[in-house]
Amino acid sequence: MAKCVIFCAGGFSHLAQPIDADDVVIAADGGYLHTQKLGIAPHIILGDFDSLGFVPDSANVFPVEKDDTDAMLAVRKGLSMGLTEFVIYGALDGPRLDHTIAALQTLQYLADHGARGYLVGLTYMATVLKNETLRFPAEAQGIVSLFCLGFDAEGVTLTGLHYPLENGTLSAGFPLGVSNHFTGQSAAVCVKKGCLLALYDVSNGFPQRIS
Repeated sequence: MAKCVIFCAGGFSHLAQPIDADDVVIAADGGYLHTQKLGIAPHIILGDFDSLGFVPDSANVFPVEKDDTDAMLAVRKGLSMGLTEFVIYGALDGPRLDHTIAALQTLQYLADHGARGYLVGLTYMATVLKNETLRFPAEAQGIVSLFCLGFDAEGVTLTGLHYPLENGTLSAGFPLGVSNHFTGQSAAVCVKKGCLLALYDVSNGFPQRIS
């Protein structure tokens, strides 16, 4: 299945997975520099280009004063093309905390629109699961933290982790799910109703998802 691979202007070190021939690559503003370093010609270049400082050829230029971040512009474009799997680089490790939070909200936007998204950072990966299960292999290492987004996340079951949970509830007002640990066995995070933001070490890659 074709993916939408988006490059934003924040910190970037390497690809977490190969870009397939049928994937759609979007460079959002300063993310254009990342594609150039990789030798990739993006299919779409868009943004207001306040980060990049110049406008590349064939770019779609938007005003600085707008409702969408450049990352959101790219996500909306991918969704309009019928894509449902998004891998976003350069959105977790920028200099502005407000844009990092906006990127996390963008994951929620994708989940609310029937798509799945990943923010790939320098040390962390983030994804939002909605009424579904993430499965990690026994080789997964490090910390996994889970945060409720919006209304209470109900029917939360955690298996194979240092702190298990059976049919629990996580709320947006208390960080109960922070700093759990992989234990050397296969692990699963399940939420029956609601949304969870999952943060884990980028070396663990892309977990299996079960609706």
